[in-house]
Amino acid sequence: MPGVQLWTYRRNAMLYDQDHPVVSHPPCGPWSNLKLMNKVQSPLCAPLAVEIVRRCGGVLEHPAGSGLWAHAGLPKVGAPPDAFGGVTIQVNQCEWGHVARKKTWLYLVGVPEESVTAPPFPDRQPTHWVCGGRNPNRKGSGGLVPKGIKVCSAQQRRRSPKAFAEWLVALARASAR
Repeated sequence: MPGVQLWTYRRNAMLYDQDHPVVSHPPCGPWSNLKLMNKVQSPLCAPLAVEIVRRCGGVLEHPAGSGLWAHAGLPKVGAPPDAFGGVTIQVNQCEWGHVARKKTWLYLVGVPEESVTAPPFPDRQPTHWVCGGRNPNRKGSGGLVPKGIKVCSAQQRRRSPKAFAEWLVALARASAR
């Protein structure tokens, strides 16, 4: 995206020392429901990402239900702003073109309420399920997948739609920090 600097694991986002508003998506593994299976991702990235968003403004993105919210004292969805002016909203990435529902929490700091615009495809229905199976008796399947719905591949689960990424960048650019 024009005008966007990427700070990935290759560039070591943990060394970010600038003051520009950010869109931060730290590794989810250590903070998800499956954190015990996480063997690779560092749990240190996410609390640092919270500090950077609070200092610089912008957006922190994580899956709905992330344990990071309790760990970092982030406000719950619909709660009043925290001491940093941050609020949390829940969105459904399907409404930006993702194949699955993929509920996502966004912690916004310095982002004016009027910048949080409606998704381009409101109420869009998924064609895929994030996890689960067809056998309701299978332990740990994540729930029964409805007929006619496919299960996402690992790559599909990880990806965010381009329209969603552009919207997150627009939110960060609108940040007053």
